[in-house]
Amino acid sequence: MRQAADSQTASQHASSALSELCQIYWRPVYVFLRRQGIQQHDAQDLARGFFADLIETRAYGRADPAKGRFRSFLRGTLKHFVAHARDHDRAQKRGGGIVPVELDETAISEAEAYASGCSHWSADGVFEREWAASFARQTLDRLAQEYELGGKGALFEALKSRLTTGEEAAIPYEELANRLGRTAAHLCVDVTRLRARYRAILREEVSGTVVDPQDVDEELRHLRQAMIA
Repeated sequence: MRQAADSQTASQHASSALSELCQIYWRPVYVFLRRQGIQQHDAQDLARGFFADLIETRAYGRADPAKGRFRSFLRGTLKHFVAHARDHDRAQKRGGGIVPVELDETAISEAEAYASGCSHWSADGVFEREWAASFARQTLDRLAQEYELGGKGALFEALKSRLTTGEEAAIPYEELANRLGRTAAHLCVDVTRLRARYRAILREEVSGTVVDPQDVDEELRHLRQAMIA
């Protein structure tokens, strides 16, 4: 009975890990597969199978610390998985005992539209760009939650465009000040704090994907370059 309980707990932990991995990293994986010429539904099956395989075989435990970046490991492992999955229908047969990965249909549609507009990029280039974008989304989500919990959700919604667009494209401070009942000077301080917290969260997110903390700055530079390439 104890063994059954332990087995159930292990399965729950595996399912939770699988869900988290897929939620954060599925889009770079999916657009990479689409740019490889894999059809939409096959790409969805392969993405599901890849993450299930990653957890079931614990392939992440074999990552080479010398390479130091989860980004490189995941892309290399994905290429290996696809090469073998094409030999037989492994994508649909893997994951026994693990809850199947469910992909959000709206998110799939957005990723599909993105992949369709990236015909001038290589599969590797699309993966790198989407990898960087996934961290930006994850950071924005965490930041939004923090502001919401702090009772400043409306302020975040009003100012977040200054994180994602240039100053020239953002709503003028004076206009925002009138909307929010704050002075322009206060809003400038709010934006400075927002950007500082964004950078801190992004750094935390990226630090979890490198072995050596000294590699964080280099990885951040790589992500910035991927976004503007």
